Amino acid sequence: MARLSIRLGNDPQLSPQDYLDLARLADDGGYESLWMTEGAGRDALTLLTSIAMATGKLNVATGILPIYGRTPVITAMSASGLAAVSGGRFILGLGVGNRSSVESAHGIPFRRPLTRLRETITIVRRLLDGEQVTFKGKEFQVAGVSLGAAGPAGRVPIYIAALGPQMLELAGEMADGVLLSWAPPGYMAQVAEHVRRGAVKAGRDPSEIDIAGYVRVAVADDPDAIGAARSALQREIGRYAGNPFYRSFFRQMGFEAEMSVAEQALARGDVAGAEAAITPAMQDQLALLGSGGECREELERIREAGLQQPVIAPFAVGDHVPSYRRAIEAFAQ
Repeated sequence: MARLSIRLGNDPQLSPQDYLDLARLADDGGYESLWMTEGAGRDALTLLTSIAMATGKLNVATGILPIYGRTPVITAMSASGLAAVSGGRFILGLGVGNRSSVESAHGIPFRRPLTRLRETITIVRRLLDGEQVTFKGKEFQVAGVSLGAAGPAGRVPIYIAALGPQMLELAGEMADGVLLSWAPPGYMAQVAEHVRRGAVKAGRDPSEIDIAGYVRVAVADDPDAIGAARSALQREIGRYAGNPFYRSFFRQMGFEAEMSVAEQALARGDVAGAEAAITPAMQDQLALLGSGGECREELERIREAGLQQPVIAPFAVGDHVPSYRRAIEAFAQ
């Protein structure tokens, strides 16, 4: 069976019961994992705890848990708790977030992100593996800490949120997998090469590092619904284009013209103009839009390019719950 997972965003239009219903649908549909985002609104861990207790086969994963607002010890404690609640079905996804959210929302200096993530993973991995940890780093110093008898019974996989070369190579060096926030087919060869470099540097087998990534999806049949989906996708990509890091990433993917227009629009405060700069050609490289059959065919193209674990990321068109249900049902195995 081909690997396939699902992302549920932290959507204020979804009630806790909606999340449980959608998770059960994915569990019954043969999905491998459910990844829960965290950025604003509810935290990911509470939602994943309820989902873990309502499902039987589905792995539950943080996609992604930001590291700046939590210490490594708290992160390891949370991972151990969810591993226990889920019966060993938990995946810990970690990431650094971005400067604006860290500094503006949390009031924490966004310094040395690569070092902070490296040290976090080092401490968390050792704690989850049952060690008593003493560690002196540039960001963290801990002495004689352990999870004791509350540690997880089995290994908790750790994934890193990555797009750029340094984070991808860190994933190859230290993590069990990488989770891409965008997974255009033309970028998969670069992803695999950077992961390979990190793995070789650490003396690891590159084939052991999983490459997972979000694939935006809107399943719709009629032209009006497709038009609404494109408008929603324009807004989402346009929002990402407001971040200099993602503008640079999209430029590397070949979308120089779109990013130039978007940047000029943003410079004069024209958010709508930045969204309008996202062309249909760019949308078609970054998302799947169309009938269930069309979306399934396009997903195979992304698999062939090297995405090992596609994570379907539905985006809402109209009512949110039906949008999620259509996407989950379209790819059920």
